[in-house]
Amino acid sequence: MKIRPPAVAGSFYDLDKERLKKQIKACFNHPLGPKKIKEEKVIATVVPHAGFIYSGPVAAWSYSRTPKANYIILGPNHRLFGSRFAIMKEGVWKTPLGGVEINEKVATELMKCPLIKYDPIAHQYEHSIEVQLPFLQYRFGNDFEFVPICVSNDYPTQDFLEQCRIIGKAIADVIKKQKKKWIVIASSDFSHYVPHDYAFSVDNYAIESIVDLDEKSFFARVEEKNASICGFGPIAIAIVASRKLGAKKGKLLKYSTSGNITSEYSSVVGYASIIMK
Repeated sequence: MKIRPPAVAGSFYDLDKERLKKQIKACFNHPLGPKKIKEEKVIATVVPHAGFIYSGPVAAWSYSRTPKANYIILGPNHRLFGSRFAIMKEGVWKTPLGGVEINEKVATELMKCPLIKYDPIAHQYEHSIEVQLPFLQYRFGNDFEFVPICVSNDYPTQDFLEQCRIIGKAIADVIKKQKKKWIVIASSDFSHYVPHDYAFSVDNYAIESIVDLDEKSFFARVEEKNASICGFGPIAIAIVASRKLGAKKGKLLKYSTSGNITSEYSSVVGYASIIMK
């Protein structure tokens, strides 16, 4: 079986198993964190993917509400290696907390969508999907499966939006056929390296469209503000998939920026946890 070793253990999160558990626990208990586990009927969720010391408390909000399931995890391809919509269809991803297996059956079904290409190269060094696994392992052990899809974001054009819609509908159609519960996770940070107040304004303007489950408005607002939301493609896909799976609304659980952690507000990255249900 193919093994993908962790690419960012020791940098984005702790390399040591026991210290990593303590690090994630501290994210839940942080002043910006959720403190309590309160599961909801989540269909899809948006979660940040920065280093745990920066975005972990915000990420913990999504994972405090997300129930045990299997997961399709969509993340932006920061290095732009490989195909636009790149999937891994088999193998085990390792983190310091153990290994999690890809559901080959679901991955193979998703590959019937001609836009989704088998391309492990796109995943080799990318962190946006990997950093979600320790949170899921902390909550549920290694007793779940997942499918990773790496998205090379284009500009928020109509053509790219239509491709995201095709992927979102394909994901929903495959999930509907499964006996077990599947949840879609869109991994994304929000504004990058702008003043805190500007990030707050721009990000929450975009989040309004996410909460409304309106991918067209979301793309339009990203373009209007030239918003540096790295996972706008995965978010749009999650909106489309969740709506087709019966979601009626989104809910912003927590928004914060790196400035709330570092007290450096002149240049921040924005983070949000949002659920669709």
